[in-house]
Amino acid sequence: MIVDFTHKQSAHCENGVVSNLLRFHGMEFDEPLVFGIGSGLFFSYLPFIRVNSIPVVAYRIWPGQIFKRFSDRIGIRVERHKFSSTEKAMTELDKMLDKGQPVGMLTSVYYLDYLPAAYRFHFNAHNIIVFGKKDGRYLVSDPVMEYTTDISYEDLVRARFAKGMPEPSGRMYYPVTVPGDFELNKAIWTGIKQTSEHMTRIPMPLVGSKGMKYMAKRLRRWPERVGDRKAILWLGNVIRMQEEIGTGGAGFRFIYAAFLDQASQRTGNQQLFDLSQRLTKSGDALRDFAYYAGRVCKNRKSDTKTFVELGDMLEECARQEHAIFNDLYDVSRSK
Repeated sequence: MIVDFTHKQSAHCENGVVSNLLRFHGMEFDEPLVFGIGSGLFFSYLPFIRVNSIPVVAYRIWPGQIFKRFSDRIGIRVERHKFSSTEKAMTELDKMLDKGQPVGMLTSVYYLDYLPAAYRFHFNAHNIIVFGKKDGRYLVSDPVMEYTTDISYEDLVRARFAKGMPEPSGRMYYPVTVPGDFELNKAIWTGIKQTSEHMTRIPMPLVGSKGMKYMAKRLRRWPERVGDRKAILWLGNVIRMQEEIGTGGAGFRFIYAAFLDQASQRTGNQQLFDLSQRLTKSGDALRDFAYYAGRVCKNRKSDTKTFVELGDMLEECARQEHAIFNDLYDVSRSK
């Protein structure tokens, strides 16, 4: 067991794993800084890709990219592995634990038996840290949990090699070198510029604020296009991706707003603080959308909205986010 490992709970798994791994190596970065420097906030709607016959919706960048971008910008060298053999994957994990190295890894939520049953479903991009073994069980730091826990060899294998999209394939990662000095302000501005650029300037209608607007337009017509039952299933998935996968769309906005607040203090730029306030309001608007969408899914007759009205709410969120990140891009260009 790695006795000097410190676990801290976070809102989102990848941010929390990065923060906890780096703390072990003597670097203190809280969740908003990891998320902001790693340019984690994003939006994409990919109707041509289906998971369980439901179009893919994401409110963040794809798994693994937050740590990659963050480590590149701070100057951390990270070792990454994936495996075709379960035995080799577990042997390599044991080797790193014997060396006293906590290991981050990608897992399926469904096979993590320490989670409450209501939270276990087939989602294959959940990040955890394994930091030791005791009595044949692996010690786990799961950032969404208040305390550390443990898991059996068999369940950890299932979680690391679950089938579906994306396949975890036993992926594991850990820092091997950390810098003595780094340019924090430069990393902050680089992260801000990439996020604002990707939210407003990718010439593709399915991503960024344009993607949110496009989904709003499609959402209005789901009942007539695919029928009421399927429309409810698709809307329920939008809510799940927004509110239950990691922190979800609104939660990611609150984390990024906290990052802009910290960035404002560190760089002395008042505009970043003003934009953080606006983004918090955008997160509130997304939460309102999720509330009314949930009432539609539960068939609540009073205080509800139509699909057209839900589309209007989401389009207003898209408008707000485009304005916020367009202004943020202008602020970052000169830095």
